Amino acid sequence: MSHRPSPPARNEPWIRTLFSAQAVARGGIVRRSVASIEREMGRAAFEAEVRRRKFHLIEIGGQYIVLCNTGEMRLVC
Repeated sequence: MSHRPSPPARNEPWIRTLFSAQAVARGGIVRRSVASIEREMGRAAFEAEVRRRKFHLIEIGGQYIVLCNTGEMRLVC
């Protein structure tokens, strides 16, 4: 099975800024609207970037929530 490369981000400066936030460095949470992600870089590129960093991504109520921590995640409720 071959691995396809991740799609390139359409807005590299924007994604660098997003992931340079203090919350990311502390292993915290970054939240952005799905519409904002679509406009700035596209879903596929955003998901690929989150995966590359080994973070966790949740989509709920028109929002993306990125858990900027590579630890094991357990959904409680």
